[in-house]
Amino acid sequence: MDSYPIVQYHGVMDPLEDVMTTMRVASSLYIRMQLRAPYGVRFDTRAQARLVVITRGSCWLAADDLPQPVSLAAGDCLIVKAETKFALQDELGRRLVPCDRVLSKITGRTVQHGGDGVLTEMLSGALSFDAAAAEPLMAVMPRLVHVRLDEARAHLLQTTLQLIGLETAEDGLGASLVIGRLHDVLFVQAVRAWCATDRQAGGWLAGLKDDRLAVSIRAMHGDLARGWTVETLAREAGLSRSTFAATFKAVTGDTPLDYLTRWRMYRAKVLLRGSELSLMEIAERVGYETDTALSRAFRRFEGVAPGEWRRNGRRGRSATERGAPPRRRNAAPSSAAVT
Repeated sequence: MDSYPIVQYHGVMDPLEDVMTTMRVASSLYIRMQLRAPYGVRFDTRAQARLVVITRGSCWLAADDLPQPVSLAAGDCLIVKAETKFALQDELGRRLVPCDRVLSKITGRTVQHGGDGVLTEMLSGALSFDAAAAEPLMAVMPRLVHVRLDEARAHLLQTTLQLIGLETAEDGLGASLVIGRLHDVLFVQAVRAWCATDRQAGGWLAGLKDDRLAVSIRAMHGDLARGWTVETLAREAGLSRSTFAATFKAVTGDTPLDYLTRWRMYRAKVLLRGSELSLMEIAERVGYETDTALSRAFRRFEGVAPGEWRRNGRRGRSATERGAPPRRRNAAPSSAAVT
């Protein structure tokens, strides 16, 4: 079994770093799609998430999760969760061809489709990652996210795309490894851009956007094992205990200590699934004095004992996926976020 790196954080860290460090993004397929009008392509992500970056031209995006079609232009990104269907077309109302049929025309890493009209190019990648490790991110992310990049973020993304192009053209030693890592960087850049621009998401994402709370949240994530109290967290934020507690609840939907417990359970699940550490060792890493204390908290949160979760979790099934009542609040809405 592949193991997660055993990392202990002491200092400052935000939830996105926390998640991206452990979710182990893997790109199973990245292709360059060259679509000429007229065209219409129907996508079904099935079990994998997808990242789409429009690199040239424009098109229309339509999906059941969108209230209305959205116009996309060069520099726009789509982050699409698993089991989501959407369509891209040069004009609305085009006949849609399944993506699988389009991919049958692939040559190398490029596929061409459509007529002889205006060209739209895009980079499309299927992504896989550990479900337990990605859980906090997936919980606040809508099924389909449209990220419209500002000039600075578009420049960063274009730089990454240029590096991918150079590595692909050179095809030197280790090129496939470098290209794979750069594709993962694209995903991180897109997620980071969404986190910075989304105005509707709650939970930890809303907390990070509140200057009064962000300092305490980053300190908490930097050392989850510390014996945090509402008082010490309020001190990090420079607020009184009562003001901090009320503000934290209003912004994130959680009390400070419920939030702390939620992330301790998340970190415990990552270690249960991806390491051979004993339950006592895990308890010490996530802020519990004994394995019994961790077990009690874990059972309340996840509905099963840590040992049972570890056995099932290694088969890729969380308690929620097994049908247990969800214990988490602030789940993402089913409708897409379009920014």
